[in-house]
Amino acid sequence: MQPTVVRVARLSDPAGPADGVRVLVERLWPRGTARTAVVLDGWYRGLAPSDDLRTWYGHDPERFAEFAERYRAELREPDRAAALARLRELAGDGPVTLLTASGSPAISQAAVLAAVLTGE
Repeated sequence: MQPTVVRVARLSDPAGPADGVRVLVERLWPRGTARTAVVLDGWYRGLAPSDDLRTWYGHDPERFAEFAERYRAELREPDRAAALARLRELAGDGPVTLLTASGSPAISQAAVLAAVLTGE
């Protein structure tokens, strides 16, 4: 069985041959980004963290570990769990790149999702 390949990238990063399926995992479309300027295969709005969690976190690196824990708990909610299952199926078919508007993809919800999808 082949390992799941999941990458994390900024929405503004150019698409590459290793990207596989490119999926946006933000609740809202990022301001200032033209939809026609982005290579995108899907948009999983339902996987974004709640507004309360996102606001609390504020991309503070010192809060990332707790953010990741709280976000993983949110991913167990029925609607998010169903969306995560669909994304997991997609990742099982080949590489997936999770796209975020965050300036720090390594401490974004996309990084947490990638860890969940790869079993980390």
